[in-house]
Amino acid sequence: MQTIFVFVKCELGQAYKVAADLVDNVTELSEVYSISGEFDLMAKVHLDDGYDIGRFVNEKVHAIDNIKDTQTLMTFNAFT
Repeated sequence: MQTIFVFVKCELGQAYKVAADLVDNVTELSEVYSISGEFDLMAKVHLDDGYDIGRFVNEKVHAIDNIKDTQTLMTFNAFT
């Protein structure tokens, strides 16, 4: 299992709609947070090993209306 975080910049006034659309339409998504800073939302996503991250972001995340920009962070280890 691989975990990625996708930061999402939304069209003005659309962050809550985008968050709801992500939750409703992206089954691999674990959580979506509203955040401060350059981006509006941060999505935590769990993908099966070997799943093409670029294809996932392009086909699942970028398919959501009112998204202006994204930035994806790949994770390596989780410390608990």
